[in-house]
Amino acid sequence: MKKLLTLTLVGFLYLFVFSQKRVSAPDIIYGQLFRDVQLQSVFPDNKTFVDCTPKKDPQEIVDNYILFKKNSDSKDSLLKFVNENFFIPVSPQYSCQTGKSESVEDHIKNLWTVLKRQPDKNIPASSLLPLPYSYIVPGGRFREIYYWDSYFTMLGLQQSGEWKTIENMIRNFSFLIQTYGHIPNGNRTYYLSRSQPPFFSLMETLLAQKKGDVVYSEYLNSLEKEYDYWMDKTAATKHVVVMPDGSVLNRYYDQDAIPRQESYREDFLLAQKESQKADTQNQAGIFSALCRNLRSGAESGWDFSSRWFADGKHISTIQTTDIIPVDLNGLMYQLELTLARAYKVAGNKDKNNLFLQKAKARKSAINANQYLKNQINESNRHFAKQMNK
Repeated sequence: MKKLLTLTLVGFLYLFVFSQKRVSAPDIIYGQLFRDVQLQSVFPDNKTFVDCTPKKDPQEIVDNYILFKKNSDSKDSLLKFVNENFFIPVSPQYSCQTGKSESVEDHIKNLWTVLKRQPDKNIPASSLLPLPYSYIVPGGRFREIYYWDSYFTMLGLQQSGEWKTIENMIRNFSFLIQTYGHIPNGNRTYYLSRSQPPFFSLMETLLAQKKGDVVYSEYLNSLEKEYDYWMDKTAATKHVVVMPDGSVLNRYYDQDAIPRQESYREDFLLAQKESQKADTQNQAGIFSALCRNLRSGAESGWDFSSRWFADGKHISTIQTTDIIPVDLNGLMYQLELTLARAYKVAGNKDKNNLFLQKAKARKSAINANQYLKNQINESNRHFAKQMNK
């Protein structure tokens, strides 16, 4: 009986994880309805519609929209259709005020309860990727967890002694890796085509300060899957770049080359405008390339910095995928060192040596590349300038 119960639980877990992988973003689910809502600016913020949840079966909504569109296509009637068929997300109104005698530390500590979200329920056709543990959100229109932001949130949680929340967030990220093969930009279906700066190893190192080396053993499998994703072993990404000297470094590279669903109108209009400047034969390629670079800029977390612009001024010249960022490769170096340490803790000398060698090779590649050196020098000059102000 006990064996049967165990097999049943394993079976349910497998079905849950498998079902989580079979998800589609709102643009795929709703097609023309999605495009009309976004391009007509039915909501001031394109993120609103992609965060809506349907009141009925999505296919029924799509079928009804085909009939609706034949009779009306005004913006007001479209908004009415959306309100009739979807629950519109509402951004919470925060009432957390700082008292005159309250310290900054106490104010921040009080905010954790305001920004904490409990484990998610699985809502059919929602863009939210449900997480099994509690987590902290940025707030406002950002109703979900974000990858690299969360590391810096954890530093604040550490100061507040919120170690349980830190661990729960790391468990959520491990869950995302195990379920989807990587940590997406945020826990939304429309973020699945990209990740964000790989801070998972630094999160583990932070938790290890509290729990010890057992952390590295506990998350070793997820840590290596994170590495495999960034090294193009488990997904159709092109994060890896072979340099002229044969060394290997990394860049940001979104799997998709379409307008971001959460910023659809802005991306579409920009890509359309730039592509129409070219010959007809080149328009589709320019449209796709600009969209991929916008999405890859979002993967970098620097969305959007002039760092990625060819002319340093205009977003239309964005070239994220053409740049080898020194900070990304610094994080990959840290990831390789953390894997080496994790395998040392696990007693696997071969893997320990393998990742030490990978880290050594990456460090040499960074130091040998003049372009990356220039990035480091520019960053140091900027930091020194800020410190002297």
